[in-house]
Amino acid sequence: MTQSEDQTRPPLILASASQSRARMLSASGIKFTAQPAYIDEDAVKQSLRLEGAESIQAAETLAELKAVKISLGNPLSLVIGADSILDLQGVWFDKPADVDHAKAHLMTLRGQTHSLVTAAVVALGGKRIWHYRNRSNMTMRNFSDDFLDRYISSVGEDILSSVGAYHLEGRGAQLFSEVDGDFFSILGLPLLPLLAFLREHNVAQA
Repeated sequence: MTQSEDQTRPPLILASASQSRARMLSASGIKFTAQPAYIDEDAVKQSLRLEGAESIQAAETLAELKAVKISLGNPLSLVIGADSILDLQGVWFDKPADVDHAKAHLMTLRGQTHSLVTAAVVALGGKRIWHYRNRSNMTMRNFSDDFLDRYISSVGEDILSSVGAYHLEGRGAQLFSEVDGDFFSILGLPLLPLLAFLREHNVAQA
């Protein structure tokens, strides 16, 4: 890659404070800056629920709102917005507020199959130009209370950064008996389709 080719690459912004999403992009060799988009997600979800939207539609809407908000202030940059929602038979889970909430979430989810829906949107000049969404079905094993207490003790407040209070890339893998879905999407970003898009736009090497 020549210096002139590098200069043609549009700057890339990740409209998220998620460390997991940032780690995936960095590990893939993608240069970007992180600029979280602060929106009232609870209000948006409540409105969408009243309209009868499904969880995957809500995730896409939130991802687009984040991408467009940051894109409006950075019109020459490609901006990535993403969102994930845990859906247990129509009940949507948010990130737990504290460790007690995390434990309650995991007690509700154990022995059950839930969906984790993830959406990503790329905006340019304040408009959506690409989107992708994914649904993964995840079955938690019927672990003991003892195991749950040890898991929470070992992981600590790190689980508060994850919808569902688990990190599949770490000790959270022990919570599950079966996972049917894209690993990267479960971590918060449909990385392979996103990289294909970025290669088309000269942000990732072809």
